[in-house]
Amino acid sequence: MHQDFLPPGIVVLTGAGISKESGIDTFRDKDGLWSQVNLEEVATIDAWHRDRKKVLDFYNETRKSFRGANVRPNAAHAALAHLEQKYDGEVTIVTQNIDPLHEMAGSRNVLHMHGRDGEIRCMKCATVSGSDIDLTPQSVCPVCNAVGELRPNIVWFGEMPMHIDEIGDALGRCGLFLSIGTAGEVYPAAGFVLQVRRRRPRAHAVELNLEPSGNQPLFHEHIYGPATTIVPAYVERILKGEVDAGR
Repeated sequence: MHQDFLPPGIVVLTGAGISKESGIDTFRDKDGLWSQVNLEEVATIDAWHRDRKKVLDFYNETRKSFRGANVRPNAAHAALAHLEQKYDGEVTIVTQNIDPLHEMAGSRNVLHMHGRDGEIRCMKCATVSGSDIDLTPQSVCPVCNAVGELRPNIVWFGEMPMHIDEIGDALGRCGLFLSIGTAGEVYPAAGFVLQVRRRRPRAHAVELNLEPSGNQPLFHEHIYGPATTIVPAYVERILKGEVDAGR
């Protein structure tokens, strides 16, 4: 199909709610991880400089939840991979999650704005590499041989999210914006729907969530329920041409 006749792009923003049904607890629920630890002690660059062992031990332990035998992509992840495969235009998944469930389900165009589990970064040479090893203050960078400079390739509080330019470009091209499983509380992701509304007046914005988010008034369409139920059904509507994609 000629590029001029491709349908507008679809941008899908996903949050912790899409992975909860796969067995990964959300961080911000009343009984979530951030209710059990002080984030200032384990999830900031200052904490890493202050007590690297404590921060690394925390991530070594929590990442095991992503490796559980029962943690698999669910029907919502599979539906989005199917959408990418079958839709004639561009489908970009922007996820706030660090788990690899989108890729495990078959999605290819995935931007992890908060980093990705299974990757490490050297603070000295900035090299990012795939690794599943537990990190310690004695870990050695495989590229520059620096000792104690390896950290998870995850965005901590106060750091700049990743892929912001790529995300901005995708938002500028999209005709359909889906927000799935996110409370709309963490910026800049919480501001994406407003960016789309301002930059793409004809774009259609849809909230697919367990319950209304703080951004609920900014969406044209609202569908609430478990992600494994509502996301596959909505993907089928898109592929049947039943959804306004801002043409």
